This record gives sequence, structure tokens and C-alpha cells, in this order.
Amino acid sequence: MSITKKSILLIFLVLFVDQALKIYIKLHFALGDHVNVLSWFQIYFIENNGMAFGMELIGKLFLTLFRIVAVAALGYYIHILIKKQVRTGYILTISLVLAGAAGNIIDSVFYGLFFNDSYGHVASFLPDGGGYASLFYGKVVDMLYFPILHNSLGETIFFSPVFNIADSAISVAVVIILIFYRKELNDSLESKKDSNVEPAE
Repeated sequence: MSITKKSILLIFLVLFVDQALKIYIKLHFALGDHVNVLSWFQIYFIENNGMAFGMELIGKLFLTLFRIVAVAALGYYIHILIKKQVRTGYILTISLVLAGAAGNIIDSVFYGLFFNDSYGHVASFLPDGGGYASLFYGKVVDMLYFPILHNSLGETIFFSPVFNIADSAISVAVVIILIFYRKELNDSLESKKDSNVEPAE
């Protein structure tokens, strides 16, 4: 199988798992519902407007548009890496980043149209009264919660963020790059810097 096919397959696999789980949660859980899978792992349904792990730093529309541009740039970057015959592992790792970003874009762009809100009840798909938000203003569905350590009051001190498969794909990819592919990343950054240098007259 060619590296192009491997990259596309990985992206679609991550997107399928991410969206399947999100849609299941949205159609079976009310906001705030949670299920204990293990003592240190819960399925806990929340939604957020912001970036990975629920951070909210910038406007919603800007964030969604930025994600779309970033995914397009990552797709082009993967194309360049394949043409340069960069190591397969690095290309697949960047593909993970693209898949994670695309997974959250789908929520942000379409979920507001496709679902009603989940406050106090389970949402419906394509409800008669319309969705809870307009195009580009959907909320990202999160559900993976790992309350591993608690203080004396029972409050979670590690790990408190609730996240999803898309967030996981990005985080795992970043760790893999930092551990195994720093040379490829540095080479890409150096190449980018060199291409921005104006030739001397």
C-alpha cells in the first residue's frame, strides 16, 4: 500500500471513530451525564466552544475558520512530504494531526445544524424545530474523562480536562513528533525559513 493510501486510510479511520463516538454520545446522553467505566475513567458528556480540552481563548467563528485553513495547510504539507519521500512514520503522524483537527471542525461546522441542544434531555438528529446553532457555530462534543488523582475533598487534581478522540489524535501525534521526529520537523522549519529569505541583489 502506498504512503498516500496509508495516510488517507488513517485520516478516515480516526474521523470515523471520532464521529461515531460523538454522535452516539450526542444521541444517548444529556449534557452532564456520565458513566463510570473504571474507577479512573468515565464517559462524561460535555460540550465546548473552544480549543482542545475545553480551552476558550478566541472567538468561535475565527477559531472554526482557523481550523479549516490549518487542515488545508496540513493537507498540502502532507502532499509535499510524500513528494519528498520523507519517513512514513512522520507522514502518518502529521496525518493524525490533520485527522484530529478535521474531527473537531465537523462538530463546529455542522453539529449546530444537525442536533438540538442537550440541556436536560437527549438531543435529536435533524429536529423539527431546527438545530441549536447556525453553520460554523456548533459545539465540540467531549466525553473522555480520566479523574486519576483526587485531593482530600474528592476534587480531581489530575487529569481534569474532558476531551475526545480528535483531541487525543493531535496530542499523541505531537508527543510522537517530539520524541521520534524532531529532525524531520526541524528540517521542515528550516526549509520554510530558507524559502522566505529574499535573495541578495
